[in-house]
Amino acid sequence: MRAALRRVARRQRAVMAGAERGPSVLFLHPDLGLGGAERLVVDAALALQARGCRVQIWTAHYDPARCFAETRRLAVHAVGDWLPRSLAGRAHALCAALRMLYVALYALLRAPPPDIFVCDQVSACIPVLRLARNRKKVLFYCHFPDQLLTKRESLLKRIYRAPLDWLEEYTTGMADCIVVNSEFTANVFADTFKSLSHIKPDVLYPSLTVSAFESIVPVEIANVIPKRTKKMFLSINRFERKKNLALALNALYDLRGRLDAQEWDDIHLVLAGGYDERVLENVEHYKELKDIVTRLKLDEHVTFVRSFTDEQKISLLSNCICVLYTPSNEHFGIVPLEAMYMRCPVIAVNSGGPLESVVNNVTGFLCDPSPTQFSEAMEKCVKDRLLKNTMGAAGRARVMEKFSSEAFTEQLYQYICRLTQ
Repeated sequence: MRAALRRVARRQRAVMAGAERGPSVLFLHPDLGLGGAERLVVDAALALQARGCRVQIWTAHYDPARCFAETRRLAVHAVGDWLPRSLAGRAHALCAALRMLYVALYALLRAPPPDIFVCDQVSACIPVLRLARNRKKVLFYCHFPDQLLTKRESLLKRIYRAPLDWLEEYTTGMADCIVVNSEFTANVFADTFKSLSHIKPDVLYPSLTVSAFESIVPVEIANVIPKRTKKMFLSINRFERKKNLALALNALYDLRGRLDAQEWDDIHLVLAGGYDERVLENVEHYKELKDIVTRLKLDEHVTFVRSFTDEQKISLLSNCICVLYTPSNEHFGIVPLEAMYMRCPVIAVNSGGPLESVVNNVTGFLCDPSPTQFSEAMEKCVKDRLLKNTMGAAGRARVMEKFSSEAFTEQLYQYICRLTQ
């Protein structure tokens, strides 16, 4: 009897100790680079760590020199980078699924068993996670259905994608909890995954870690832009064709016709974004954009900054008069939030996530994805000296009210707590 009571007491002490430490959470992410999805994963991990959770991140690729600086405060494990990212420049989705399956299996066998798995982007790893001896709950963060991120130009491509599309839908439905990054994505989720009509994912808006912005010391950017520059426009996006960076260049060209010679001499555009030599599209598209600059004779008014540091980003945001956000149907987009927090008006395409983050004519402008409409909004930013201050103040207030890290942390922590009960 006494021995049984001692066993019960030990179990109670173990439970209490675990509760005091908080649940353990293992994140799985394909490639811990410098994109919006990576920003969210890092913020989520830091948020849970601040609430007392024991957090680790497992990924197929991690380069501390080309990643958010805050990852150095987290336990990051990289395995499986020897697996190919593509096959002769093709089959990216298949390779991503295989890489994540390997990461999940490796983590399952080698990592301390967590209380909760959190994965995003690639759902193919979820069946592996359910193989755990003591099955743990899985939270899946759906940024956007992967099957909508690629074109189906040929019959062969449609045949190749069919089983991958089925696998994405089936494995997504295996998660114990699904959240999405915007109301826009929630609607796309329902329209795309017909067999999951019984699932209504919650919306968990990405947030900003405001303290990171306040603690970073800006660096000198005189070596980035010409000294004569008085009014700088800024674009922050990966060098990918779907980001439609050419729209910013064509809008700048159109803006030239709206300004006099002196006003035009003061203007400069910086295209800053994630760039990876391993990614063929990054290399190709960067060259395509450089060719556009040359063709439009904008060489003296455009600067490219590839794979910038956090310090450079803060400096660029601090010195620009407006941020151009060019993707169409972007599922959310963290850049508008960063810009608004830094008191920068945002000119964005009037579709997708920016419809929920940017307030037209208050914190920025929502435009059709045309050079004419973008350049009209840019002209207002150039000629109205008070616009940056008024829209900038409204933008910061909106971020603090609707997209605060406190709200994000509390909502995410509640999901974790419910899944562990």
